[in-house]
Amino acid sequence: MDTGGTGFDEPVRLRPLSLDDEAQVTAAQAELARDGFRFAFREDGEDWSAFVERTAAEERGVVPADWVPTTFLVALRGEEIVGRVSIRHELNDFLLRLGGHIGYGVRPGHRRRGYAASILRQALTVTDGLGVERVLVTCDDDNVGSARTIEGAGGVLEDVVADGEESPKRRYWIDRSAQVARLRGRS
Repeated sequence: MDTGGTGFDEPVRLRPLSLDDEAQVTAAQAELARDGFRFAFREDGEDWSAFVERTAAEERGVVPADWVPTTFLVALRGEEIVGRVSIRHELNDFLLRLGGHIGYGVRPGHRRRGYAASILRQALTVTDGLGVERVLVTCDDDNVGSARTIEGAGGVLEDVVADGEESPKRRYWIDRSAQVARLRGRS
């Protein structure tokens, strides 16, 4: 099985969106919308091929002025999309307060199988490659499963912040300086 660069036999693999993913992503969006979670950041009425191209452009840094470059990957078990991850290459004020470098989600029918932990481990190897030594990951304060996943990846709780429009968020930092140094050949 693919290790995703983590050294683990990963139960899921990450890859960029493809033109063939529309039906699965649309289904995942509908499932997670019930939890108030956006699976994909596709605009209403946006053509699928335009959305796929936009996500590729965002990874290259072609973003609106108030956004940051972002890598959007889907998580697959076999050929089924079971989750996704957004990896922000840097933080703006909003992401520093509430969003973090990494945001992930797993479809409801695929939870409690270790997929979130696998997605996060693989996302951390991406941030390592970007040179991010301290990675911020957030979750809703009442999301015990996600808190455990982040803590299992080395996350240290800094605080819980409340924003009037959203539920309180736990803010965790994960120190990846040793991994980044190894990649840079400094260790």
